[in-house]
Amino acid sequence: MEKTDRAATLMLDAGWDDVGSWEALWQVGDKDEDRNILKGDVLVHEVSDSYINATSRLVAAVGLQGHVVVETADAVMISPRHCTQEVKRLVEILKAKGRAEADVHRRRYRPWGVLEVIALAPRFQVNRLTLRPGASISLQKHHRRSEHWIVVQGTARVTRDDRQLTVGTDESVFIPAGVVHRIQNPEKISLEVIEVQTGDDLGDGDTIRLEAPLIP
Repeated sequence: MEKTDRAATLMLDAGWDDVGSWEALWQVGDKDEDRNILKGDVLVHEVSDSYINATSRLVAAVGLQGHVVVETADAVMISPRHCTQEVKRLVEILKAKGRAEADVHRRRYRPWGVLEVIALAPRFQVNRLTLRPGASISLQKHHRRSEHWIVVQGTARVTRDDRQLTVGTDESVFIPAGVVHRIQNPEKISLEVIEVQTGDDLGDGDTIRLEAPLIP
């Protein structure tokens, strides 16, 4: 092919909006007859020109005009549309107050699937684990906590020290502190497990990983 140092430019009238804020999402989104954008489980009365997004529970709003309401499992943010760029200030306040919500989220994505925190207290934590087909968590152990796994969908292949167990739907297995363990999904559908952790250290610092997770 013959080389050339010539170049050309063309005018393109395509329209552009850098959707980097909740206000921008309202501007470009499809609105209802009251100029609202409603996503998720949302119930409104006398609400207009607003963006409301519910991700984990019902959000009910009355008498709002020109507002943004965003609900997640961690928190609910409410703001007039013209103030949504100030959300970063709220993050600064959360960090200054030492709030975990600034850095830790209840729904956490992992290479093997999703971990969702259902309940958290000083000596116990309840998680919902969703493992993708063929995936497993890392081979690990804990010194200061035990774990109870209840399978609610699918079949789990569980390593407990030198034993391999098959745990089906509605069955459970107990992992005492100090026991090397792993849970794997050998099936072609997602594996759903309720994990109950008990002990005096539920943080990641008490997790000793011996092998990496299996990622299909």
